[in-house]
Amino acid sequence: MNLNFSEDMPVYSIGTAAKLLNVSVHTLRMYEREGLFIPFKKDSSQRLFSKKDLERISCIRQAINESKISINGIKAIYSLIPCWEVKKCSKTGRKNCLAFVEHSKPCWTYKHKANDCEGNSCRDCDVYTNYSQCKNIKELLKSMVRK
Repeated sequence: MNLNFSEDMPVYSIGTAAKLLNVSVHTLRMYEREGLFIPFKKDSSQRLFSKKDLERISCIRQAINESKISINGIKAIYSLIPCWEVKKCSKTGRKNCLAFVEHSKPCWTYKHKANDCEGNSCRDCDVYTNYSQCKNIKELLKSMVRK
């Protein structure tokens, strides 16, 4: 039996994820509600988590427990990711994008209508997958300043 699988493959139930992260299922559901992460959902609405999801949540826990950043603080950090630059959005797309206009929630928490992200899965988006940890966000911002 081969148990090697991709870091992106959702294989852990919410209960298993909670045990591995040493948090409650309630905590994971609250983080989801707050828009800190997007779990994979089966057609039955059962949530499944990948290794990358667990790493993301572990980073969130570290920010909360060690750096004393609140959930609202984490959301504010995520909301400042210039997703329109990462995605190379058009001027029209930006004008119709709440993530570009507002700054209170991560881009993946908005309903994308009449913009460049309409119809795309946020869970699979480069912004969501590549900038879940603070060091990656900082590196993105540094690279943009150099342009």
